[in-house]
Amino acid sequence: MIFTKISSFFFFYFVVTGVYVIFMPKMLQTIGYNAFQIGAVFALAPLMRFIVPFFFLKHFELSRTVFYTALLGAIGAIVLFYPTIEHFYLFMLPNMLLGACLGMILPYVETYAMEHLKKERFGRARLFGSIGFMAIGIILARRLEHFDNALHYLLAAIVLTAASAYWLTRRNALLSAPTVSNTTFRFSHATFLWISFFLMQVSFGAFYNFFTIYETAHGITLETTSYLWAFGVVCEIILFYFQAPLLKRFTLLSLLKFGVLSAAVRWFLLFLFPSSLLVSYATQSLHAFSFALHHTAALSLLYTLYAHKKLAAQFYYGLSFGLGGFAGALIAGNFYGPRLYMYAGLIALLSLGSLFFFKEKE
Repeated sequence: MIFTKISSFFFFYFVVTGVYVIFMPKMLQTIGYNAFQIGAVFALAPLMRFIVPFFFLKHFELSRTVFYTALLGAIGAIVLFYPTIEHFYLFMLPNMLLGACLGMILPYVETYAMEHLKKERFGRARLFGSIGFMAIGIILARRLEHFDNALHYLLAAIVLTAASAYWLTRRNALLSAPTVSNTTFRFSHATFLWISFFLMQVSFGAFYNFFTIYETAHGITLETTSYLWAFGVVCEIILFYFQAPLLKRFTLLSLLKFGVLSAAVRWFLLFLFPSSLLVSYATQSLHAFSFALHHTAALSLLYTLYAHKKLAAQFYYGLSFGLGGFAGALIAGNFYGPRLYMYAGLIALLSLGSLFFFKEKE
């Protein structure tokens, strides 16, 4: 039953992510936003994800009450998208609120899922998030006559996310248990690991914010691009389901290195063959390693390094998807053009290099 509840949360949460990542950049471009403005808007939510965890070092605890407040805040943020989306500066505000709330919601559930299901079964629950991401990509590609459609789906998805989160957490004694004191949390003994996480997501800024625009600019239709997103997620789902043997056979650090290397290869191929549909599908197949395998290995490694697992998860999202996503969105917005994915590939190589300075025994 717990597995079903966790899986349903992941499904709806990543439907939200799918609408936001796949379609919102194209919709903003349609209503007149330029590349810099799109990059700026999509940098705000990651920036808030980075800032929020610092409040939980000494001042707050990621409790059930805070979690429910974040769920309501996320719903309110998307409601505010409707009156503000055509006004660049006003639209920044709900994006900041959404980023802050999502920065609390996912680590809260994902930490519980990793502890309850363990790393071998975690991937099988997490793959339902991939299914939700893929499903909305296929469905909405055919129904996106106006940006209002995307907003309607976004609002419905966040409401269902909140409902599934409440279903999981109500009357759940394990989620009410006190957490380890957060005063011992530090970064110094894993500095190069955190640097690698950050740089990895900087490189992903070109993908999350501009892949749809990049592909359609090179002659690939929006509908076909949505299939590319879906194919990447199918590969991700397969990896999540069958990753347990890899996690048992190889060290977590070696899996991280392989995931980062896959990302570098992926970005360089997109740079070298921007108009090739076959190459685009090949690069999307690498999403299985550059995202799914890397993500599970990263969380698993952090859970072996830190006693305060919720805070470790918050900082993982904050420093990588947060600060890294913020920097990646700004860089991609400023350098969007023919060499965008060359820059992304170079940044991924820097992330890989950082891992060679990190010693897992630390």
